[in-house]
Amino acid sequence: MDIADILIHIHPELPAVQRAKIEDELSERDGVVSVHFSPGHPHLLTVAYDPQTVTAREILDLVRRWDEAATMVGL
Repeated sequence: MDIADILIHIHPELPAVQRAKIEDELSERDGVVSVHFSPGHPHLLTVAYDPQTVTAREILDLVRRWDEAATMVGL
């Protein structure tokens, strides 16, 4: 299995409850290996995933349920 990483920028004032929901939902998605917000930069979400199972676009679309302006930065 190949693993890819993406960095997603979200609104810095997104409430902690919504951040937790994002982490929970992404963690349950097939192909997502790990997901976490940066402790020092809570507006940055790092996702490691199997690109043969889930696409970066699908991951970004899930995040946009909570922040429509979320953008993929890339690693």
